[in-house]
Amino acid sequence: MREHGMSEMAINQFRRLYDVWRSEQASSWIRETDVEPLVDVPSFHDVYKTIDHDKAVNAFAKTAFLKLNGGLGTSMGLDCAKSLLPVRRHKAKQMRFIDIILGQVLTARTRLGVELPLTLMNSFRTSKDTMKVLHHNRKFHQENIPMEIVQHVEPKIDPTTGAPVSFPEDTDLEWCPPGHGDLFSTIWESGLLDKLEENGFEYLFISNSDNLGARPSRTLAQYFENTGAPFMVEVARRTYADRKGGHIVRDRNTGRLMLREMSQVHADDKADAQNIEKHPYFNTNSIWVRVDALKAKLAEYDGVLPLPVIRNRKTVDPTDPDSTPVIQLETAMGAAIGLFDGAICVQVDRMRFLPVKTTDDLFIMRSDRFHLTDTYEMEDGNYIFPNVTLDPKYYKNIHDFDERFPYGVPSLAAAKSVTITGDWTFGRDVRMFSDAVLQDEGESRYVPNGEYVGPQGVEPDNWI
Repeated sequence: MREHGMSEMAINQFRRLYDVWRSEQASSWIRETDVEPLVDVPSFHDVYKTIDHDKAVNAFAKTAFLKLNGGLGTSMGLDCAKSLLPVRRHKAKQMRFIDIILGQVLTARTRLGVELPLTLMNSFRTSKDTMKVLHHNRKFHQENIPMEIVQHVEPKIDPTTGAPVSFPEDTDLEWCPPGHGDLFSTIWESGLLDKLEENGFEYLFISNSDNLGARPSRTLAQYFENTGAPFMVEVARRTYADRKGGHIVRDRNTGRLMLREMSQVHADDKADAQNIEKHPYFNTNSIWVRVDALKAKLAEYDGVLPLPVIRNRKTVDPTDPDSTPVIQLETAMGAAIGLFDGAICVQVDRMRFLPVKTTDDLFIMRSDRFHLTDTYEMEDGNYIFPNVTLDPKYYKNIHDFDERFPYGVPSLAAAKSVTITGDWTFGRDVRMFSDAVLQDEGESRYVPNGEYVGPQGVEPDNWI
């Protein structure tokens, strides 16, 4: 790492992750008997009624906005920042994630008269392209607060030897980010917290760039200020589809809240952990933190928070499942909730949790289920979406996906679920309804313009 010019902060963080991995310490399970479920979390609607909305602008004016923007979107076959992926059109213009984020920030600045600085945590792979977008946006200007901080990198590990993996075909692929928990040491090393304090900012709202629902909110800013809490996580009600996601629990011994990922659940506890009645809330990975509290906590640990270590098993070339297996050591940002006395959660609606992790998610986001408003809100009627399963052989890669929807994705307004297996390309104005199914017919097939797709596939013309 030193040979590659890595900082001592990056090295210290990796040393901790590596030592934990070698000694197998924090892979200790978070057992069901040691935790209590999180219940009775105040909802956004409850909070909204208690807020003085004129006063809320004052709390909002002391809030800065940070977006995690280090992902390349390799799971979708992208070779650029995922935030540069087009999401949908607005007034005939193609809008990418980053365009919508900038629109949300500029709208809040204009309508509420606040500074709302935006900082992106980029990776060395996303920095150049993303910052070019910010510099070319004529309406977006920012002084005093840095527009980016760059996350650390670490070696991928060969699990059989414990040594850094070697991949001469592309040495860049020998390195990886240490998960979004790296945010904290990156913030510490960058001096961002000092800059925020110098300019009067007391709160930091942090979320993923691929979650367009995580918009700046004066209501939540005021609520967070009112509680006096050092750390607040936005959670949402789990559905059956969320049963395998990370969720917040309370440590029976300390009384502190904890993030429990499914990788930390013992096999004997999986039924309880996935019981959405018992554990009704999941972590949206949107957090609010007091700048002074975070600064004090980071100082306590010399910039490297003792977060649980996640072992991510991948291949050295993520696009080639036959390449050398590797271990990537990571931490989760939300796990920091366990380090703060008095940390809290707030329940938000699905409109604040609209992540795009796969082309299945993108399929919904680009459909007529959504309308992008003039204030850059991704608006839907009820935010209860059809279950979409697209054949990964033909739709997982974004280039293959776009090729098969040359006129845009079909209408999903009347669809309960969508299952596509096989190689199907779609014409204009195709509509899906009910439990829409297209079966693999062993060859490339085409859905003609204006057709309806339902439980029987492409509906026959001869209605009876």
